[in-house]
Amino acid sequence: MTTVQTKPAVAINRWSRFSTSAATRRATLQSVVLVVVLLVLPAVLSSFWIQILTSVVIYSVVALSLALLMGRVGLVSLCQIALLAIGGWIALRLGFATGMPFPLLLLATATITAVVGTLIGLPALRLSGLHLALVTLMAAAAITQVIQAVNFPNGGPGFLGYSPAAAGSVAASVERPALLASDAAYFRVVVLVSALMFLLGVLHVRSKAGRAWAAIRQSEMAAVAAGVNVTVYKLWAFALASFMTGAAGCLLAASTGGLTTYAFPTQDSITLLAVVLMGGIFSFWGPIVSGVLLKLLPEVLKNWGLPPDVLTILFGIGVLQAMLTAPEGLAVQIPRDLGNLVRKVSHSR
Repeated sequence: MTTVQTKPAVAINRWSRFSTSAATRRATLQSVVLVVVLLVLPAVLSSFWIQILTSVVIYSVVALSLALLMGRVGLVSLCQIALLAIGGWIALRLGFATGMPFPLLLLATATITAVVGTLIGLPALRLSGLHLALVTLMAAAAITQVIQAVNFPNGGPGFLGYSPAAAGSVAASVERPALLASDAAYFRVVVLVSALMFLLGVLHVRSKAGRAWAAIRQSEMAAVAAGVNVTVYKLWAFALASFMTGAAGCLLAASTGGLTTYAFPTQDSITLLAVVLMGGIFSFWGPIVSGVLLKLLPEVLKNWGLPPDVLTILFGIGVLQAMLTAPEGLAVQIPRDLGNLVRKVSHSR
């Protein structure tokens, strides 16, 4: 007996094949980009630019943490840069005090930072929007002042681990394993760890937690009526974002040059918010664009001999453009505009 396939079934099958092919193309593109970044870039770039790209990748993870809070949960946090400094401080303290292996140090730093970030996120249970942004900004300012007062650990005695006598001779940086001594090898490890952080974000967004976050973002009262435990899932979001930022802080503490007390000014939290909005808070490519804007673009402009004020002007124009014409960010707008351009050119022929 032959079966007749109805039109809805045919349409479903076609859509399934289309979705599968689109997912395959995305996975292929991501794999190609990862291979190029891991193998090609370290082989063709100088040590200086490898260090810059290492910073780009690390700050992409920080941008990812903020994008998850804003784009998926609707929470505006302005203390991610301060949490990055806390992650670096914890990594240095544990590194000098225990000498634990680098993978274990990375995990411990991320976990402790997640606990600290969850405590900072407690006001999110009752605040939102501008009020939450102001509270987290004040927390960031307080953390910055504390770190400037106690300084980063440099192997000194006591809990703080800072010795003024050793400030000029001992760099505040985590000692890398022998396999990661070169900048190229460390860059590859940073890319792999960052890829794991992005994968962790993707898995959360596609899980029950992601659906709960989407409900909270749309309407907190409706989420409560639907049975969503708003308290748990808000704190979960802050813990995840802080875990990612703590891992980035550990990676930054082991990068070339180490950490200084003036590397994390409070105004950088505002700058991070601007570049995350420009890059896109709804796409996982957005944080990568944000990392490029935050760390690569300033070095390119400096290399061209342009004054630093040009960057501030560009960021201001970019935020206005993103808010008015491209709320989804450059990561979504540019591919869409290029696709429209290609279609128009092909139709004109």
